[in-house]
Amino acid sequence: MLTFNEYKYERPDLEHLKDIVDDLFEQFDQAASADQQIEILQKYYEHQKYLRTMQSLASIRASIDTKDAFYDNERNFFNENSPAVTEITNRYRKSLTTSPFRTELEETFGSQLFALSENAQKIFDPALKDLYVKENRLSTEYSKLIASAEIKFDGKVLNLNEFGKYTQDKDRNIRKEATAAMQSFFRDNLDNIDQLFDELVKTRDQIAKGLGYNNFVEVGYILMNRIDYNPDMVKNFRDQVAEHVVPLVTELKERQKKRIGLSELKTYDEGFTFKDGTPTPEGSASDIMENGAKMYSELSKETDEFYQFMSARELFDVEAKKGKESGGYCAYIPEYNSPFIFSNFNGTLGDVKVLTHEAGHAFQKYMSGHFQTPEYRHATLESAEIHSMSMEYLTYPWMPLFFGNDTEKFKFTHMVNSLSFLPYGVAVDEFQHIIYENPELTPEERRKEWKKLEEKYLPDRDYDGIEPLESGAFWHRQMHIFRRPFYYIDYTLAQVCAMQFWQKAESNFDSAWEDYLNLCKLGGSLPFGALVESAGLKSPFEDGTVKSVVTDIKSYLDTIDDTSL
Repeated sequence: MLTFNEYKYERPDLEHLKDIVDDLFEQFDQAASADQQIEILQKYYEHQKYLRTMQSLASIRASIDTKDAFYDNERNFFNENSPAVTEITNRYRKSLTTSPFRTELEETFGSQLFALSENAQKIFDPALKDLYVKENRLSTEYSKLIASAEIKFDGKVLNLNEFGKYTQDKDRNIRKEATAAMQSFFRDNLDNIDQLFDELVKTRDQIAKGLGYNNFVEVGYILMNRIDYNPDMVKNFRDQVAEHVVPLVTELKERQKKRIGLSELKTYDEGFTFKDGTPTPEGSASDIMENGAKMYSELSKETDEFYQFMSARELFDVEAKKGKESGGYCAYIPEYNSPFIFSNFNGTLGDVKVLTHEAGHAFQKYMSGHFQTPEYRHATLESAEIHSMSMEYLTYPWMPLFFGNDTEKFKFTHMVNSLSFLPYGVAVDEFQHIIYENPELTPEERRKEWKKLEEKYLPDRDYDGIEPLESGAFWHRQMHIFRRPFYYIDYTLAQVCAMQFWQKAESNFDSAWEDYLNLCKLGGSLPFGALVESAGLKSPFEDGTVKSVVTDIKSYLDTIDDTSL
C-alpha cells in the first residue's frame, strides 16, 4: 500500500497526450455504433485519469510548501498550459455532444454529462489562450502573496493562519491587537492586492467579451455549471436572506454582546462567543485526528472504511506551518481513488469544523469513486458543499469527543456561526455581480461598493477604525473572489440544504443519514436541483424555504440559555 508521499508524479507530455486523444476521437467520430464509442470513451477516461492525477499532485504539493521550487514550477506548468489541457478535454466534449448515437450514450451515462460538456465548450476559445494563462498566473500570485505573510506578534513570527487563537482570546486587548497586526499585512499590501484584482477583473472581462458575452457574470455562471438556475433565482434567494436571516443575526449579536458583557460589539469581538472563552477542542492536532477516527468508526461502516483508507495512506495535511498556503480544501487524486484533505489547524473550534467539513467532501469523492465518468466523481460546487456542510451537523452526536463539557457551547456557537455566515456569503456574491457588471470601477470604488453591501447585509459590523477594514477591504482575504470567481453563493445555498439535514436528523437520525449516504453515492450525476430533490430537501430558491429553516433554528436557539453555558 502506497502513502501519499509515495504517489508518483511526472510531468505529462501534453503534445503526446493530445495526439493520442485526437487519434481516439477520430476513431470515435467514425465509429459505427454506440458500443464502439463507449469502448473508446473508456480508453480516453484512463488517459484523463492520468492527466488529472499529475495535475492534482503538483497542486497539492505546491500548496503544502509554497517554497518547494520543484512543485511550484510544476504547478506553474499546469497553469501556463491550462488552455492546452482544456483543448484536449474539449476534443472529447465536442465529439461526445455531436455523436449521432447521443441518445444511446445518454441512456448509458445520463444527460448531466452532456450538459456539462456543452457548458465547457461555451467558455473556451484557443484564440484567448494568453488571457487564460494570465488569469491563472494572477490568481496564483494572490495565493502566494497571502501565504508569504510573516507578521511579528507575541514574540513570534506568524502567518495569517496562526492568528486564529489570538483573535478568540479572552483578553479583549489581545483580540484587538491580533486583528490590527493581521490587518497591518493587508494595509501594507493594499495597493498590491487592489492592483492584482484590478488586473484579474479586466482580464476576465476581456475573456468574456472575446467569447461574445456581455460581461463575465454570464461566463461565471457557465463556469460554475449552473445548469438549472440563473441570476434572477439567485437574487431572489439573496433577498430571502436579507429579509429573514439578517434581522435574526442582529438579534443574536445582541445576545452575544450581553453574554460576554460588552456595551459594543467590535469586529474583533465577533469570534469571542462566551465570557470564559470560545469553545476550543481538547488536545493536540493528533488527538483531534484520533478522535476523528473514533467518530467515523461509529457513524457508519462506510465512514469507518473511508477514514481508515485516508489515515493509512497519509492523505491528511492538517497543521499550519511556515510556507503553507492558507485555508482548507479537499482534492482528489484519480489514479489512486484518493481524496486528500488540506487544512491549517490553529487550536480553535475551526479545527474540528474544517475536519468534518472537508471530510464531507472527501467522503463523497470516496463514495463516488465507482463512476468511470470523471465528471460524476465530483458534484457541481453548490451540490458538493451540501456534502461538506451536512457532515458538520451529522457529526453533532460525537462532538463530546472533541469538546467534552463544552459540547453544548460548541453546538450553539456552530449553529450561530453557520446562520451568521449566510448574510456574508450572499454579500460576497452580490459584490461579484457588481464588480463584473461594472469592470471599469476603480479599486477605491470597489471598496465603496463593499461598504454599501455591509450596510445591507452586515449592518452590525464595527471595525473600530482598524484599516484597511474600515475602508472596505474586508474581502481582500476572501480567496474565492480572486481564485474562483462566483464560487461563494454555493456555500449559502448548501448551508440552507445542510440545515435541512439537521432538521431531519433531529427527528430521525438514521433516515437522515441514509438520505445523505445516497446523496454522496450520486456524486455529480445530476444537477443541483435534482440532487436536492433526491435527498428529500426543499430547494433554497423556493419561496418559504429560507424562512422555514430559520424559524426552526430560531426556535432551537431560543430554548438555550446561552448565558449559563
